[in-house]
Amino acid sequence: MEWIKHLSSAIDYIENNLTGEISYETAARTACCSTYNFQRIFSYMAGITLSEYIRRRKMTQAAFELQSTNQKVLDIALKYGYTSPTSFNRAFQAVHGISPVSAKSEGCCLNAYPPIRFSLQITGGTAMAYRIEQKEELRIVGIRTPMTEDMEHNREIIPGFWDKCLRHKKHLEIGCLSNQKPDGILGVSVCEGPSDLYYYIASATSLPAPEGMSEYRIPAATWVIFESDGPYKESVHNIFKRFLTEWLPFSGYAYAELPDIEVYPFDEEKPEYGHTQVWIAVKKEKEF
Repeated sequence: MEWIKHLSSAIDYIENNLTGEISYETAARTACCSTYNFQRIFSYMAGITLSEYIRRRKMTQAAFELQSTNQKVLDIALKYGYTSPTSFNRAFQAVHGISPVSAKSEGCCLNAYPPIRFSLQITGGTAMAYRIEQKEELRIVGIRTPMTEDMEHNREIIPGFWDKCLRHKKHLEIGCLSNQKPDGILGVSVCEGPSDLYYYIASATSLPAPEGMSEYRIPAATWVIFESDGPYKESVHNIFKRFLTEWLPFSGYAYAELPDIEVYPFDEEKPEYGHTQVWIAVKKEKEF
């Protein structure tokens, strides 16, 4: 359960630097994971992206100061890292729905977002069926698209990539390559470094990569595998959130930070609802 403490320490770092420079890299190191995975974990657990959380916290504090002091709007904007009055005004309105100048008026309605605190709570909950498998190196072949460390941007990139794949029927060609487990069409997030991020739509296969496709090899690992029936987007999101908040803290395992694998059935048309699997690589905590 040490990783919960690490995440809380990363939030403390952010809170202590709302009026200074917030380094995602430093926050991630405090949380003992990569910058990319820190942002992913945060978004699953908090329900918002890290950038949006920081924006809300800064604008909450800025609103308090606008109402309780005689400081100029420009001075408060500069204090919270906005060198442009226009960008500060845009961020403030996105959080509060009114301009910074209007926030100085008595009786105006503002939104306050308190700091997030990560903790473990014992709740009744529903069963979370899983199995653990050891697997040798896994080779995938398919098409890929670059991602960024900006999770908000990736939430736009990945659905668009799936839509393009389905329109051009590339999933049919990819599905025919599948001859190893996990069976089906795979969605795989790969992070090799800050400038080497890709999302693959692929199959696990031993066959040669067709022209125009890429291959990637995932190292041998211990995998925890969850299954779900329901809307694909909701199912995958729910599995990751429950893995982080319910399964991982009590499992004796730690997140291995290898590519996560979403497994979808191989259909001619990819429906929005059906049976999915999520494969997440883990390691025993003592290995870290």
